[in-house]
Order: sequence, then C-alpha cells, then structure tokens
Amino acid sequence: MDPFDYPRHWEADVVLSDGGTVHLRPITPDDAERLLAFHGRLSERTRYFRYFGPYPRMPKRDLDRFSTVDHSDRVALAALLGDDIVAVGRYDRLGGGGSAEVAFVVEDPHQGRGLGSILLEHLAAAARERGLSRFTAEVLAENGQMVRVFRDAGYSVSRAFDEGALHLEFDIDPTDQSVEVARAREQAAEARSVHNLLHPRSIAVIGASTDDTKIGHAVLTNLLTANFAGPVYPVNAEHRSVRGVRAYPSVLDIPDDVDLAVVAVPAPRVDEVMDACLAKGVKALVVVTSGFRETGPGGLSAERRLVAEARAHGMRVVGPNALGVINTDAGVRLNATLAPSLPVRGRTGFFCQSGALGTAILATAAQRGLGLSTFVSAGNRADVSGNDLLQYWETDPATDVVLLYLESFGNPRKFARLARRLGRTKPIVAVKSGRHAVTPALAATSVPVDEASVQALFEQAGVIRVESLAQLFDTALLLAHQPLPAGPRVAVVGNSTAIGLLAADTALAQGLELAGGPVDVGAQAGPEAFAAAVEEALADPGADALVVVFVPPLTVPGTAFARALREVVERGGRTKPIASTFLAVEGVPDELAVPGPGGAPGRGSVPSYPSPERAVLALARATRYARWRAAPQGAFTRPDGIDADTAQRLVAELRLDETGERRLDDDTAVRLLACYGVDVVPFRVVSSADDAARAAAELGYPVALKSTDDRLRHRTDLVGVRLDLAGDEAVRSAHAMLAEVSDRPDVYVQRMAPKGISCVLGLQDDPSFGTLLSFGLSGLVSDLLGDRAYRAVPLTDADAAALVRAPKAAPLLAGYRGDEPADLVALQELVLRLAALAEDFPEVREVALEPVLASAAGAYVSSARVTLGPPPSLHDTGPRRLRSPGPSL
Repeated sequence: MDPFDYPRHWEADVVLSDGGTVHLRPITPDDAERLLAFHGRLSERTRYFRYFGPYPRMPKRDLDRFSTVDHSDRVALAALLGDDIVAVGRYDRLGGGGSAEVAFVVEDPHQGRGLGSILLEHLAAAARERGLSRFTAEVLAENGQMVRVFRDAGYSVSRAFDEGALHLEFDIDPTDQSVEVARAREQAAEARSVHNLLHPRSIAVIGASTDDTKIGHAVLTNLLTANFAGPVYPVNAEHRSVRGVRAYPSVLDIPDDVDLAVVAVPAPRVDEVMDACLAKGVKALVVVTSGFRETGPGGLSAERRLVAEARAHGMRVVGPNALGVINTDAGVRLNATLAPSLPVRGRTGFFCQSGALGTAILATAAQRGLGLSTFVSAGNRADVSGNDLLQYWETDPATDVVLLYLESFGNPRKFARLARRLGRTKPIVAVKSGRHAVTPALAATSVPVDEASVQALFEQAGVIRVESLAQLFDTALLLAHQPLPAGPRVAVVGNSTAIGLLAADTALAQGLELAGGPVDVGAQAGPEAFAAAVEEALADPGADALVVVFVPPLTVPGTAFARALREVVERGGRTKPIASTFLAVEGVPDELAVPGPGGAPGRGSVPSYPSPERAVLALARATRYARWRAAPQGAFTRPDGIDADTAQRLVAELRLDETGERRLDDDTAVRLLACYGVDVVPFRVVSSADDAARAAAELGYPVALKSTDDRLRHRTDLVGVRLDLAGDEAVRSAHAMLAEVSDRPDVYVQRMAPKGISCVLGLQDDPSFGTLLSFGLSGLVSDLLGDRAYRAVPLTDADAAALVRAPKAAPLLAGYRGDEPADLVALQELVLRLAALAEDFPEVREVALEPVLASAAGAYVSSARVTLGPPPSLHDTGPRRLRSPGPSL
C-alpha cells in the first residue's frame, strides 16, 4: 500500500487526562525528521524501556522502517502537539495471522497524560478493521507505567514472565469493561478540559478597546467589574492602557502565562491572533467575534482552520460568535461575556447555543431569583459543545440542576448516552428549538434529527423537555429550590376556592392525583389559620407535594402570611416540594427566600408563579422526572438463542458495499430474523390455485391468503387478505378473488396465527442519531394520530417493557374492559431480539414487523420487511475522539 495513503478516518483530535488536546494520525515517510527529533528528546530511561537497551541514535535503516508503514500489517500512529511528535504507538502483524505485536513510547514531559491509553484504543480499532483480533506486547517488568496501560484498559490480559520482561497477550474486541473504562476516561478528560476553561488563573482580552461601543471594551469592563480573581491583560497595539489597566501590543508581550484568551478582533485578524496564542501557549480560547461559518464558505474555512489549529496545539475553543463563559465561584468570579453583570451564585448550570439569547437568559435568571454556578454560550459551537458541559457538570459538586437551550445536535448519540447517565443524579431541563429551521451558523455542525427521534432521545434519557424559556425557568426554580416529590399525590391549600379549583383541575389534567379536595381557609383567615392548614397538609402522609394558592386579603399585609408560611416550611424539614402563587409574584419573593451563598435564594426557598396552572405544570414535570429517576434502570440483556455467526455469514454473502441499499427477499429476511429468534408464521408463495391448495394442506388449516402487493395487503379494509380459510374450496376461491383484485397470480399462503391484537414493531436507522425501535397498534386511527412509541438502541429490559406500554392505545393489550390480556413479556422479548439485531448489524437500515398478533398465547409475526445497506458512519462508537470541525457531520 502507498505509505502516504492512510484511512482518513483514523485521524482524530483527542482530549487527554489533564484536559489538553493532541492530534492523532497515521505516520508517513514525511514524518522521518519529526520522528528523529522526537527520539532525540527522549530520556535515556524512556529509550531503555521502549527498546530494551540504550539506543541513543536511530540509524537510517530503522528510521525508514519506523516512518514507512503499509497501514495494514504495519500501522503506526503519531500524537502531535503543534508540529512536534510527542508519542508514537504501533503494531506489527505476526506471521500473517490474526495477532500483532503492539508498542508505545511517549515523550517524557507528556507521560502521565493518558497518551498510552489513547494510542491503545485507536490502534485496537485500526487492527480490528484490518482483520486482527489479538495483541501481544513485551514490556520490561520495571516499566510499571506501561504495564498499567495494558492492565487498566479493560481487556482480559494474560501474562508470562521471562528474564525480566513481561509477555502480555489479550483479545482486542471491545468488552463491557473496556468500553466502561474508555468512557470513564473520556468523561474525566472532557470534564477536565471544561474545568480548565472555567477556572483560568489569568486572562488576556485580545482586542480590548478604549471605544465603549466595541465588544472588546465590553468584555474587559465585565471582567473587571466582576472582580476576576486573577490578572487580566488587555491586548491593544495602539494604546498603553485600557480602562486604566496596562495594555500589551500582542499576547506574546505579556510577561506571564495566559490560561484563557478572549478574542474580540474582527474575523480577518483572527488568524494572526491565533498564531500568537499558539506561540504563547494559551490553554483555551473564547471567540466572541462573528463573521465565520454563518457568512458562507470563506467563513466556514476560517472556522475549521481555527479549531484544527487550536486543538493541534492543545487548546479548546468556545465559539466563534459566542456570548462567552461565566463562573460565579467566589474564588474565580469569571464573567468573560458581553453580559453586563455577573449572575448571583447558585447551583444551576446553563448551556446556551444562541449568543443573542444569552443576555436575555441571564437577565431573566436574575429577575426570577435563579442563581447560576456556571454559564456557557457557545455560539457556532465549533469545538466546545453541550456534550462537553454535560461531562463537566456530572462531577461538578457546585451544580445540582442543568439547563440547556439547544437549537441543534452535533452528536445526538453521545448526548443521549451522557444525558441518560447524568439524569440519574441531576435533573436536565431542555428547550429544543429549531424544529422547522436551524440557523446557517449551526446547520453545518448539526445533525438533522426528526421530532420523533428528539422525543425518544429525551424520554429515554430522562430529560425534562419544555417548549419555551418561560417554562424552562418555571421548572428550574422548583428543581433548584425544592426537593423532588416522592409520588404523584398533590395537596392544594389556599384562601381562594376558585384558584384552588383551578390548581386541582390542572393537576388532574397533568396526570397527578389529589390528596383530598382543595382546602380553602377562607378570605378572612389570618396568618395563623393559613399556616395551620399548610402545616396539616405537609404532615399528611397521603400527600407528596403541596400547591399553595394565596390572594392577599385587604386587612392583613401579605408579608405576615409569607413569614408564617416560611416558618411552617422550616419546621416541616423541607421534605416535600411546595409550589405557590404567592402574591402573584414570578420568581422567589424575598419573604419566601432562604438565603444561599452570595445572598441568592437557596435550597428551601419557595418559588412563586403568576398563575396556579404554571405552578402545577412545573410540579408535574418534576414529578414525572422523579418517577423516571426512581424507576429501575434495567439491564442490557441479550436474549438466548441468538446465532450471530450465521447471520454474519448471511449478511456477508449479500456484498452490500457493492450493491448498495436493498430490500431483502422474503426467504432471506426470514432466515436473518430467525438467527435472532424472531420467527415468522410459516408461509408459502404460490402462483396458482392448485399450488395454493397444496401449500395450505402442507401448512395445516386454517390458513390465510394475502396479496403479494404491499399496498393491498396492509390496507385496513383487508381487501388484499382472506382469513380463516378452512378447506380446499375456500382456498381456491380466495386465490381467484385476490388474483383479480391485484391483477397478479402470486399470493402468500400462511398458517393462521392465534387471534390477537394487531401491532406494528419497526426499526429505522438514522445514520447520525442511531437506530430507533418503534411500537404501536395497527389501524387507521393509530396511524392518523401518530400513536407510536420510540426507544433508541441499545435498550435495557426496562426500556423494552416501557416501549410496549407507551402508546396511548396500549391499555388494549393489558385486558381493557375485562378482555384477556396479551402476553406482554413475549412482546418485550421480541423488542429485545430486534434491538440485538440492530446492535450487531448497523447494515440493518429498516425492519417492519407488521402485523404482530399479540394475544395471551404469545406474539406472532405474520409479515416482515427488511432493508439492508452499507453500514452508516456512527458518531458515538469506536475510540475516543472529539467531534470533527468539518461540515459533513
């Protein structure tokens, strides 16, 4: 093979354990000089560990061999920081078989950053592509660091000790443990990179201006006003100082290290600024400048160049076109945004894609009394994305609630995985806009996902989806200040019957239960009577949450009632959530606020809503989330009786790479599904009445005849189907009628399945989102109303159980109005088998099992359509890597 022609998808930007980045790519002969320089920088000890001897100089023969590989039997990957190689990993196939010897060497200053683990993951993925299944390695016993790389990778490693060296062997197919290890390291590394961004020790404002109309002036002013804990360096080539702070002509002239650079120069100058930041060793960039991807191909090229250069030199980038980043930690006090004031300290993290909305979001948070821990507005989201922030907030002890304003998804597969994990400990509330349109700035870094997929993603991950920013803040106020409800039972207490009934009606409409009727203490009741009613409701073991509705009387100030309510809440231990319409205030009234860090309302504060409907809606969302979080997560189980090897041979025989996407014929589809224990009710395809009669006798009466025309067979009036045919004459007559209707002699003859409720189970592949399983009941009404439930692969057994119970018509399967219930366990088993097929074979692009007859006797598949195609590109599989900054995402 051409040593310069390597698989381009082997290139990757990766995040290391300390949050820095490097660029990974296959080595080529052009790297010979870099490789020689790299070898020269290695310490004697590192060379000894790698080559088992001094090896002070690399002879030309070895240099040629190390830098010229075939990217198949001999593969070498180089990790580059800027133009320098800082680590190399390689494998060499042994004897033309399925094993290869693997080795690594990492430059001394970069040891301990996780490069060995990264190289092992990427080499193993490349080796599997080339048909290898096993790695061996020779490691000196005293090289404990390298031994740990292999030991801690999650593979089952066998060892043999011989004359001071360890001989290691292990299979490189991913295991549950190796995947878990890789994802844990990914979480730690990406969280660390965001931590570095939000906890800089020094900041340079490049483009700091003396003109108060320029964004560079605004950013510098906001940093100084927030009293950032470290030094702030204005960069302005024309002035000696900006806002009384000494300025520097270039970031290179700053005498100290710079952790974070805020770039506020015009887009054409960003390349020049970038070069200086790279030379300075800046660790992270916030680019508030616009004029990139959103302006067209030229801006797109500049943005891609910006991100690629930054990552190659170890930097992460927020933006371009970003509002900026905020950290309210008292030890940081970072406001590197265009927003004029630092929000009050709270325990809510906020990620926003829209820079334009960012300022309004921050202002609304302040008005509502919602304190923030951190805030990131990512603009074009060329590098740092919402997924990075989810990784950070998962282990951030200062954040309890996560808010997202999303216009699009860059990697929806990864979002689903991260959100599902984070949601088990911290609630995620999301607004997903862009249902019908996405801004040009985000379109090129986004994956189009239809609404059914978005809804499935959010439901399965436990994300609380809201329709507007107002609803997002309504829900966040309750989650940030009150405990989660233990159940759906709600008590309503107030001093207005009309408002109490409105709250009760809304609760019932949202699927909540009333813990007794609304309690009305009367308009003339004083604070003591009001407080006593609230205390009684909180003490009621039959109530899980409380809605307090209050209209201020004319004779007693409302503040007296507020004090009485707060005293009751404090005595009650704050174990049940309370939502109120107190004084019709929107947010947290001062009278009901429990001061938190920095003076903002903290845990235990009672949020107030302008109307009882909004209070109850917020409580209903919190209740549904609490129910999801308390429900068993289930286990990723694999049904018995799966013959994946036979299925693999069957798919390989189809040669999909040559033929493209295609629908399988009936026989092949039945054989493939049978490998996964999905049996189709026996049938024959015949073309004459005599053949139909013979097939019916072989299958056993009663039988059904069906047209081979899909348009007729699946019509709700059954014009293309004849059922319960019990004899020869009936079969012949049915064949004649179907042949006349369809104008073709071919028909299906199929044994009758036990009568049951007709269902549809489907599988559809989105090359960017992943595989979705859908389930619903057959019928015109279900089709018109879109009564289908969706879950994303992979599925747990709990997911499968939820899927078959999720459609609105699902009660028909559970014995509605005394009917015999269907075997739901059999349906769940069918779902899991189809999910296993989708996991094992990304070539499966679509499956439709229609109808599936569900009854007490089981679940019977009477018809199946299967479409296969070349495997799509999967965004959240394989070794760890950052999302590509390119447009084809």
